Amino acid sequence: MIGWAVSPGFTDYETAVAAMEARANAIAAGEAGELVWLLEHPPLYTAGVSAKEADLLAPDRFPVYRTGRGGQFTYHGPGQRVAYVMLDLRTRGRDVTKFVADLERWIIGALQRFNVKGEVRAGRVGVWVERKGPGWAREDKIAAIGVRLRKWVSFHGIAFNVEPDLEHFSGITPCGISGPQYGVTSLVDLGLPVTMHDADAALRASFESVFGPTASAAPPA
Repeated sequence: MIGWAVSPGFTDYETAVAAMEARANAIAAGEAGELVWLLEHPPLYTAGVSAKEADLLAPDRFPVYRTGRGGQFTYHGPGQRVAYVMLDLRTRGRDVTKFVADLERWIIGALQRFNVKGEVRAGRVGVWVERKGPGWAREDKIAAIGVRLRKWVSFHGIAFNVEPDLEHFSGITPCGISGPQYGVTSLVDLGLPVTMHDADAALRASFESVFGPTASAAPPA
């Protein structure tokens, strides 16, 4: 059974990465079980291995962390549920493409519980929501995905926008995608009065439908 841990308050980014990497190493060594770790970070930007410096539009606004996950620049902050996913792909087919697709299915399933249609797009990792109004249409990103594998154990994971300050995304070009037809949204921005507790319940139910049963666990030390 997969452990499911939730940390209250805000978790320092460097502390989280160190704990996550230690847990992933322990899983690879057969010394610990799989774990999904839900938390919130204080406002910060992270750069994945494909990040371009030109996409960091406000380098002095929030702390910037270089990280080994896939992807480009993204934002983490209050009101956004970050889920670090430490799963052993040696027992899950060693299929990275399927794993990323399963992460997308997980998020889409959670959104369905709020009657929100999440979609994926070729060439744009993450989950998107189509939005339309009189004379306009665009696609807004509601969740980002950035993972890394070491010895076939995953770490890093997803960032799911519940009620973050969307203006904070203006300091970067999120995931390197720009243009008036693309934006960023959240459950609350879509007009849904969703709490973090509500989002966690939806994420857990959807996760179990994709990856298997979970059991409440303590966050990694």
